[in-house]
Amino acid sequence: MIRYPILRGTAGVKRPSTANRGMDLEAAINATNDYYAENDIAYIYKKPIPIQIVKVDYERRSAARISEAYYKIPSTTDYNGIYRGRYIDFEAKETKTKTAFPMKNIHEHQVLHLDHIVRHGGIGFIIVAFTTVGKTFLLDASHVVEFYRRADEGRKSIAYDEFERFGHEIPEGYIKRLDYLKIVDSVYFSQ
Repeated sequence: MIRYPILRGTAGVKRPSTANRGMDLEAAINATNDYYAENDIAYIYKKPIPIQIVKVDYERRSAARISEAYYKIPSTTDYNGIYRGRYIDFEAKETKTKTAFPMKNIHEHQVLHLDHIVRHGGIGFIIVAFTTVGKTFLLDASHVVEFYRRADEGRKSIAYDEFERFGHEIPEGYIKRLDYLKIVDSVYFSQ
């Protein structure tokens, strides 16, 4: 099934809508991952969040609702898998700000996790969608670690222009909605 982005007309020109892009980031990555798996390109999936269910309300015999649950442990990152024989691990985030990605949107244990992935030969990065600007970037984990450590010195965000300088824009497509592996090929497999 092909999932096309919604097009809206503006003065006779059709362009992809960016109104729901942040909310759509996970759906775009999941659809792209489905394409990768269906075409035997890569196997990358969204990690389940480990929760401990405490209370379930049985409203009807056939339906139950979880009314109380807790995280068992802090989750690491959103996605992991294998591509071209290499382990891949990444976090997906969105921001509505035009000028920077707030570091409070990524947790220390996630940064440490990405750092460990890279130090042990894996590929680690974050994907950040600037929803207001309508652009999505892949930023290597080494830069994420560097910028996170910089936060201790007072800078609490990664500037948009730093994503343009150190990151790689991921263009939107139709069949592969967010073809981030094209960026992975050029950054990690170009040697």
